[in-house]
Amino acid sequence: MLERMFGLKARGSTVRRELTAGATTYLTMCYILFVNPLILGGHPDSTGASLSVPGVMTATAISAGLMCLLMGLYANMPLALAPGMGLNAVVAVQLVRVLGLPWPAAMGVIVLEGLLITLLVLTGVREAVMHCIPMSLKRAIGAGIGLFIALIGFLEAGFVVRGDGTPLTLGTFWGPAAVALVGLLITLALEQRSRPEALLVGILAATGTAFALNAHQGGHLFAAPGAILPHHWFASPDVSTLGQFDLSAVSRLGVLFAALTIFSIMLSDFFDTMGTVIAVGEQAGLVNEKGQMPRLDRILLVDSLAAAVGGASGASSVTTYIESASGVGAGGRTGLTAVVTGLLFLFSVFLNPLAAVVPAQAVAPALIVVGFLMVGAVAGVRWSDSTEAFPAFVTLTGMAFTNSISAGIGFGVVSYTLLKLVAGKAREVNPALVVVTLGFLLYFATP
Repeated sequence: MLERMFGLKARGSTVRRELTAGATTYLTMCYILFVNPLILGGHPDSTGASLSVPGVMTATAISAGLMCLLMGLYANMPLALAPGMGLNAVVAVQLVRVLGLPWPAAMGVIVLEGLLITLLVLTGVREAVMHCIPMSLKRAIGAGIGLFIALIGFLEAGFVVRGDGTPLTLGTFWGPAAVALVGLLITLALEQRSRPEALLVGILAATGTAFALNAHQGGHLFAAPGAILPHHWFASPDVSTLGQFDLSAVSRLGVLFAALTIFSIMLSDFFDTMGTVIAVGEQAGLVNEKGQMPRLDRILLVDSLAAAVGGASGASSVTTYIESASGVGAGGRTGLTAVVTGLLFLFSVFLNPLAAVVPAQAVAPALIVVGFLMVGAVAGVRWSDSTEAFPAFVTLTGMAFTNSISAGIGFGVVSYTLLKLVAGKAREVNPALVVVTLGFLLYFATP
């Protein structure tokens, strides 16, 4: 039956190899079960409401599990999905804290973004949109989001703090911050050795350190909950976040502002997925000599629907994970790998008491290291050409300095178009990019 469903022999794989690969992928990316609740859960919005931490963990497990199953059964590819790092930070920081959207409205933005990408896939426009944005900006967008989430990691760790009269100032490396420092050193050491479980082991090691320090300090080390054993290891899933979204962001932000916000989030989701799919596909030997990926239309459709499912569940946008490469490295070649990963995520819904065990300082190293890995994309920017380099630079710095992904992308798009025009290189500007530029100019001109 499995041979008929997944074509194991045709791709040079076996059931045992696929089972091992699926478990490997899960262990590599299950850190999101602890990271996502700490980024999204427990933080009040403008109305004073907040998402339940166990609820976000349940939503994370369910949305990841279901979309992994769909990827495996429909697209037959060894690609796993879960709420995206960076995109969850955009929801928590930009949409909720900066723009003041209630959590349901913020999740509604993600639903709309997912539906928009799905429409682009079904109409064949997604690839055209991809070609509209120059490669230098694509790389800068990914790297800028890396800086964005790394900053969150530094703040959660306590390495930097928000000072009086200054945006940020130096924090400390003692007390709770020591937990993050231990986790960061272990994560980097394992990352240097190309160990796929580096992020998860770093979180577990930092959590263990937190338990040890709490025991030494009589349990008074942390002001925030964490590093306390739960009364029960298993519990019924907390489904409080499922279906808690609305589409009021359009009326709250205005049509233009909402449209550009959704477009900006779509771009970051859009290009991250394309890069991930091609990179993992090449590693699995599934990309042909023309650089084409089989079943790409099905892969993109599942990924697009996943964004909407993530928003509707309260877990933020679900996207294809680069950690899928670890399962491919273990021999995964078919959708059975993704199915195994999905089943393990679905089983994780009963582990939601563990969401409150991991302190924020233990998750901070994962944010910092993921940010570090994402920033590496700027190496591909042509820094010798100022019409390419300066837009990439303002995209990076704009995201970090304005605390806004949308503003950073807008800085990059507008400066790219204008610089190419004044440099006499108008032919290098895609006509569709001119339309996007005009939209961002209206965005910046709107009070």
